[in-house]
Amino acid sequence: MTKTRTDPPIRGLYAVTPDEPDTARLCTLVETALSGGARLLQYRNKTASDVLRFEQAATLLAICRRHDVPLIVNDDLELAAQIGAEGVHLGRDDGDAAKARARLPDALIGVSCYNEIDRALGAKRSGADYVAFGRFFASTTKPGDIRASLDLVAEARRLVALPIVAIGGITLGNARPLVDGGVDALAVVSALFDSADIAATARRFADLYAHARP
Repeated sequence: MTKTRTDPPIRGLYAVTPDEPDTARLCTLVETALSGGARLLQYRNKTASDVLRFEQAATLLAICRRHDVPLIVNDDLELAAQIGAEGVHLGRDDGDAAKARARLPDALIGVSCYNEIDRALGAKRSGADYVAFGRFFASTTKPGDIRASLDLVAEARRLVALPIVAIGGITLGNARPLVDGGVDALAVVSALFDSADIAATARRFADLYAHARP
């Protein structure tokens, strides 16, 4: 699945993988989340070897394609290129969107902007497709990260005019204000993959967008 500008918008539940060393278990977790309604998947593993990351990413790509869901690789432009992933997500130290766009002209490119509007504006100028802000709440995945606010979301909607992804401590109990405040997609790790019923949790996150403003 090659990204084009006619692809479905970045909207809804954006599942982000946990650091799971067991590839078979990881695939089961992801398959369940996609079946429940996750509309994007980010492969993120900060502890695996390069060999394992390649194996996991390539295997997840096949699963994502069966579900017609884009696979976005976290922080690794070369891995995204090697496996033919639909996109790459770049943090502060992972290169800029312009370099990624030159390497992967048709990719979905996302940029972490933390709580920085200027970084989001720069990402847009460099060719990013979406910007991510956060953390919004206390997070086990990003425990020390900078906090973002709903006021920041409103400012980004006004000034940046790209899809906005929220990340950091998002749960079913606190997600509604983000959706109502204009966040286009919710990036979720623990509240999804640590839940007792992943498919049902994914459906409930997806349902938050059923009546949300476009």
